[in-house]
Amino acid sequence: MREKLGEILLRKGHINSQQLNEGLARQKDTRKRIGETLIALGHVAEEKVYAALAEQWQIAFVSADNLVQGEKEILQMVPEVFARQNLVVPLQLTETSLVAAMADPDDIVVVDQLQRLAGREIDVRLSAPTAILAAIENLYAKIRKSEEVGEALGDLQFFAPSDEDEEGLVDMTRTVGIEDAPVVKLVNLMIGDAIKERATDIHIEIFDDAMVIRFRIDGVLAEVMRPPKASHPGIISRVKILSKLNIAEKRLPQDGRFTIRTSDKEIDVRVSVLPTIAGEKIVLRLLDKSGFAYSLTTLGFDEDQLMVFRRWIRQPYGMIIISGPTGAGKSTTLFAALQEIRSEEDNITTVEDPCEYHIPGVNQVQTKASIGLTFAHTLRSILRQDPDKLLIGEIRDEETADIAVKFSLTGHLVFSTVHANDAPATITRLLDIGVPPFLAGSCMNLVMAQRLVRKICDHCKTEYDPDDSELAVLSLTRENLKGRKLYRGRGCAHCRNTGYHGRTGIFELLEMKQNIRRLVFDNANQEDIRAAAIANGMIPLRDAAFKKIFKGVTTAHELLRVTVQEY
Repeated sequence: MREKLGEILLRKGHINSQQLNEGLARQKDTRKRIGETLIALGHVAEEKVYAALAEQWQIAFVSADNLVQGEKEILQMVPEVFARQNLVVPLQLTETSLVAAMADPDDIVVVDQLQRLAGREIDVRLSAPTAILAAIENLYAKIRKSEEVGEALGDLQFFAPSDEDEEGLVDMTRTVGIEDAPVVKLVNLMIGDAIKERATDIHIEIFDDAMVIRFRIDGVLAEVMRPPKASHPGIISRVKILSKLNIAEKRLPQDGRFTIRTSDKEIDVRVSVLPTIAGEKIVLRLLDKSGFAYSLTTLGFDEDQLMVFRRWIRQPYGMIIISGPTGAGKSTTLFAALQEIRSEEDNITTVEDPCEYHIPGVNQVQTKASIGLTFAHTLRSILRQDPDKLLIGEIRDEETADIAVKFSLTGHLVFSTVHANDAPATITRLLDIGVPPFLAGSCMNLVMAQRLVRKICDHCKTEYDPDDSELAVLSLTRENLKGRKLYRGRGCAHCRNTGYHGRTGIFELLEMKQNIRRLVFDNANQEDIRAAAIANGMIPLRDAAFKKIFKGVTTAHELLRVTVQEY
């Protein structure tokens, strides 16, 4: 006699007797299956119910993780509409059969239709409906993207330029209306997808055997499409035309920009062209100018860190320096600070390259080195503009550093950034630029290093037990984990099968207390400064990342990606 579903769930420990009895009682009223009832009551996850059903029916079960591995050729045998309507995912093709995951293997009509579509016998597997829908969205989206690229390219012919006529390929409008040119549609498709996918950068790369387009999403590059290699000259030319660059110059790097307006936002696109041995590579950086939507409470600060940061940004004078690599969120943190402290009583001015965010009530100046409008030149003029608070996009040289330090020592509050690996290294970096130790120690209030880590996707977040090799890499033991849980994302349609969605910050705050200032005056090395700062209560970046891991916000992989082990 076949074991009942409730008994299987009970035996596996997925539910207890009380929950089963509650489900059976509710089932009498709803007339639904016991599995559906238990899921609706929140007593058991859908995937566990369907795994138990697979055992009951003696059918192989396919987990959500294994549903997203279908190949394009197999997927094209089953139309997306059919797959959605009947909750079917084709998985594997053999000479005699098609392996397919279904939510209802007893649906003989669907199995028969599948058999006609594939021209083979159907080897049925069981999977949860939600997992099947997510897999369909994820898998068929790739096919749709390929079809859109093919449609955008149409039957346009691309010609490589000859040495005598380098402009021959460039002006697409000579033979085709600019709005109808397939290459225009392809570039529009690429940029539109990047905006929709929350990408910050688009990389258009050319290699000996292929052309690759990648998006940087949540700080990590991901390949999104491979247009035909022959389309590369046309795409490069179109981007150059948009950004008013020299379309005939292919030997030197070039920088340009253009703006995109959508129904709800304005995107500033910064263009960088770099000649490589295979051809020109282009990177487009997308800056959303529609408004600043962050606050200090949403950046990822712990409560204690937020209290310290808020205390220092409200001081009347001094310097607050944030360090980190490109793309670590330094500008976002500084503008969130300005957003919080701005008032009609203060004159707040910024000097940036480029202006990434627009904030009402803040005077923002964008440098332009080509006409002599440098950081140092602009700052000398700003000193005559009666500012109260000043944001300098980056301290790059001795002259800029000298003006910033003197400005902070004359009763003004200065915010700026420096490229350094951590907070103690930021101090030594300023000394290396040329700031005298007695001035550096006097003017700085707070030095902060930060990184961005990807957050685990809430839609597919799951608990797991790390193996010994992972613990060894993290320098942890089983004892360290006692009472703590680790999480990761399985991958779903919501997160593009990455397991991550969105980012949050980790921070290392070094307060310039008296003992730290004395070390700076004495020109101490960064290890002595680090030791003193930790004794004062500074939490290093790696420890801040561990706190996010144990809170279930991010993963061990992210810790290893953005921080280094101190020995």
